Amino acid sequence: MKVVVLAGGISTERDVSLMSGKLIYQAMKRLGHQAVLLDVYLGIEREEIASIFDSEEDFSKDIGEIRGINPDISAVKKRRGDGGRCYFGPNVIAICQMADAVFLALHGADGENGKIQAAFDLLGIRYTGTDYVSSALAMDKGLAKELFVANDIPTPGGIVLKKGAAPAEKMPLPCVVKACMGGSSIGVYIVKDETEYERALQEAFSYGDEVIVEQYIKGRELTCCVLDGKALPLVEIIPKKGFYDYKNKYQAGSTTEVCPAPVDEACTRRIQEISERVFQVLRLKKYARMDFMLDEQGNPYCLEANTLPGMTPTSLIPQEAAAVGIDYDHLCQKILDMAF
Repeated sequence: MKVVVLAGGISTERDVSLMSGKLIYQAMKRLGHQAVLLDVYLGIEREEIASIFDSEEDFSKDIGEIRGINPDISAVKKRRGDGGRCYFGPNVIAICQMADAVFLALHGADGENGKIQAAFDLLGIRYTGTDYVSSALAMDKGLAKELFVANDIPTPGGIVLKKGAAPAEKMPLPCVVKACMGGSSIGVYIVKDETEYERALQEAFSYGDEVIVEQYIKGRELTCCVLDGKALPLVEIIPKKGFYDYKNKYQAGSTTEVCPAPVDEACTRRIQEISERVFQVLRLKKYARMDFMLDEQGNPYCLEANTLPGMTPTSLIPQEAAAVGIDYDHLCQKILDMAF
């Protein structure tokens, strides 16, 4: 099968996406597919693309490790010779149209907010993951929270603040401040006093015009992936320092993950049921990952849904799949199969 693995882009999660893309691409090659790894924004500069799926070159050879800091997006944009007037880089659309399917390894911003999915629908390009409507619903944390509340899904209390507008109310401290459209915990801050609160608002607003201020839940961090509509085993996430932020997510050794999570059967089933319910409420398709806090009284709170979960060496969905006997390559194949 001819498969394009689409990664990179210009979101703050660019480095994570490239690593996910590299591993998925390598899995596709091991599975015998004719695979090409493309950066959605930089594309590939070459005159002849008709035989690109027959190429023996390694499209992943220049992708390095995930750094502990956000990528320099301005430097990436300068690499586009055409000035980046179109989001899709040179030859990206043409090569994707030649493929049997596009495996989306994008994270954050345009990769997960539905724009690329909508464009591919119009262009007749088959892709993995959920559609444009559910992508948009899940990416907007404020809108997703409204849907959680309306459908009795337990979630931390919160308010949405708009840049430049005076808040109608204020959450008690400590609280969580986070960018409304972010991912990988970029733009997320746990604040304990007024000074930290004001600084967190300023930084979170640098990522967009809306910010969520949320009730702080003290407890255990858990996650649950739903694959083809069914919940997988839970993972407990135990950062060695702080919370599950960008550095702890992707730097090896920063976090301990336990799968299946050491919680009792009733709690496990409750979180799995909530995850499947979130999957339905947000109209998700194929697969997604839901993140939770379990408070000290054993009450679960759903924080958000991730429509294109990471597939890096420290990512969680491969661990959950492995717990039910699905190794990395076969997980990739299953996700690809679901696109059809």
